[in-house]
Amino acid sequence: MTSADAGAIVLVGPMGAGKTSVGRRVARALGTTFTDTDKMVVREHGPIPELFVRYGEAHFRGLERAAVTEALAGGGVVALGGGAVLDAGTRAQLAEHRVVLLTVAPHIVSSRILGSDRPLLAGEEDPIARWQRIFDERLPLYEQVADVTFDTSTGPLSGVVTAIVDWAQSTTRPEDEA
Repeated sequence: MTSADAGAIVLVGPMGAGKTSVGRRVARALGTTFTDTDKMVVREHGPIPELFVRYGEAHFRGLERAAVTEALAGGGVVALGGGAVLDAGTRAQLAEHRVVLLTVAPHIVSSRILGSDRPLLAGEEDPIARWQRIFDERLPLYEQVADVTFDTSTGPLSGVVTAIVDWAQSTTRPEDEA
């Protein structure tokens, strides 16, 4: 898993599912690189909430799409922002990689996201109700691209990391199976 030829192991899922935390640990366990596409966007363009306010969500999604393309080309373990799967081009690219869907229960995610500056949770509506609606809307897309699903709601994070590493070591990229 140290070259782009090996493809990427991609983590998708809703806000607060632990894609960054899990991804970093999976990469370490596999001895490969880790890339977080949200962090790429922030590093190159500034804070995501500011991008939403200044330029709107559509502009942010374009920046995100470019970051995803670059990250996938690099291989390793890649964590995508929660909304990256909204882009049809991204979904098509994911077919070339092994994709892990991380899920989390609403009552667990509340402690992970409350007080954060996530632009899609801003406003008058209860943030957890908004999170649930966004998750419900995106779930069919997550399921469409995912090869396997792991829930991060219970147990130590190390259990999820071990399960993903075991899965990754026992599977091949979709194109290798053809």
